[in-house]
Amino acid sequence: MIEALFNQPDYLAAKKTLDAVALRQEAIAGNIANLETPGYKRVDLAPSFQQALERASGSGDAPSLASLKPSLAVDTTAPAVSPDGNTVNLEKELMQMNQNALTHSYETELVSNMLARMRLAITGHS
Repeated sequence: MIEALFNQPDYLAAKKTLDAVALRQEAIAGNIANLETPGYKRVDLAPSFQQALERASGSGDAPSLASLKPSLAVDTTAPAVSPDGNTVNLEKELMQMNQNALTHSYETELVSNMLARMRLAITGHS
C-alpha cells in the first residue's frame, strides 16, 4: 500500500529530476575544474535522458519513470572556446550552475510538499 504512494508519476518525475540535478552539478563542477585542461570536452546530462523524462512524465507512465537513469555525455554542441580545443565556457557554466540550483530548490520543495501531504493523510497532523 505505502509503495503505491511512492510510485505516483508526479513523485517519480520529481525524484528523477532531483537525481539529474545532482548529476548535472557534478558535471558542472568537473567542467569548471577542467577549465584550463587542453582539449577537455564539456560534459552535461545526456540529451536522451531529458527527452525520455519529458516523454514518460507527459504520458504518466510510472514504470518508465522508475526505470530512468540520468547519465552524462560529452556536449557535442559546445564550441571550442580556446585554441587548445577546450569547450568549457566559464560564464555558461556559472549560469548553468545557478539554473541547476533553482531547479534543485523547486524540485525539493515539490517533493517536500508531496511528502507533507502524505504525512497529513496518514496521521491527520501536518
